[in-house]
Amino acid sequence: MLNDAMTGTAGRPRFSGRLTEYFLRRRLTAAASELVGNVVEGAKNTPQALKGGHIFNDLVAPLKSWPFRSWRSLSVVATSISLWCLLAPAQTQNQTQTQTRRQLLQDLESSQLRDAVLLGQQAVSRWPRDAQFRHYLGVAYFKTGDPKQAQEQLTRARELNPKDSATHFDLALLLLSQQDYPEAAKELEAAIKLRTSTANAKTNALAHMLLGRAYLNSNRSLQAIDEFKTALKLDPAIKLGHYHLGFAYFSLGRNDEAIGEYEEELRRSGESPAVVYELGRSLLEGGKYEAALKYLERGTELDAPNPDAWYNLGKAQALAGQAARAESSLRKAVELNPKDPSPHYQLARVLEKLGKTEEARSERERFAELKKAQPAAAGMATGRDQ
Repeated sequence: MLNDAMTGTAGRPRFSGRLTEYFLRRRLTAAASELVGNVVEGAKNTPQALKGGHIFNDLVAPLKSWPFRSWRSLSVVATSISLWCLLAPAQTQNQTQTQTRRQLLQDLESSQLRDAVLLGQQAVSRWPRDAQFRHYLGVAYFKTGDPKQAQEQLTRARELNPKDSATHFDLALLLLSQQDYPEAAKELEAAIKLRTSTANAKTNALAHMLLGRAYLNSNRSLQAIDEFKTALKLDPAIKLGHYHLGFAYFSLGRNDEAIGEYEEELRRSGESPAVVYELGRSLLEGGKYEAALKYLERGTELDAPNPDAWYNLGKAQALAGQAARAESSLRKAVELNPKDPSPHYQLARVLEKLGKTEEARSERERFAELKKAQPAAAGMATGRDQ
């Protein structure tokens, strides 16, 4: 048999093609088995890696079918096996990263905040340049009441991926909660600019609504009005959209427009303490005292602990010639907020009308003391003319 396999002269043996293939197949199969064994051994602590086993099976299947049509086909199989062995660790890491991201998001959505913080910390430690992990960790910190850590992670996420609209949006929410309105406005501007044209209209409307609020609290009322109008155009049913637009008009002294927006909000959303009160206040400032009384009285019923509602009710009652009722309402405002000078001023005027001169003098003195101690007003145009 050996003689049949050997030919030539000078006693030098030469293997036939089939015998050569046989020995090469044995060597390649042994080498491949060793490589795969090393990969599997290294992946024992990472079960996800084993899920790719079918890929390897597909690659080694041709080894079971001999003979190969050509040496090229043998080379292709060998190369494929080698590449799979090299890429398997990277594929495993990507799978682990994806699964961690999915679990972290699930923890956030199900309010498993402690788990979210712990998993987020581990993820950021392992993948420090992954912007999404830092974004999610920042949200988890925010929801657990740790704004400092939340801002640190969200800011870092923004640095790593400045084109992610969601990161800018969530950072803006954090800044709004801290009343840092100018910086919140910058983040919302960036979020809106980066949103695609296919983004959800309701989500876009909310971003414009929040930007309007940030502008309004930064004394940029005209820009706020534009943003509120845009929000309402995108989502006509957005909650409190007409209320915020009315407030912006009121801050500019455009009372009739404010009244119209508040009335529209009541028609759309039903009776709300804030809307009822602001409508009454706009009617009062617009000189419509009788109409104002209806809403301001209702405002004190809906929100009895609100000192501003009692103050404006007392003021409206005084202007409508109801001095005795005004005294009662203003004293309630003083009781609820003793450090506010305005009710003392109005109460002094009412007491004068009622002939209570000495009490009126005492209220004027108290007003002067509180006014002197009052810090300068800032932010939205909510100051009073007393």
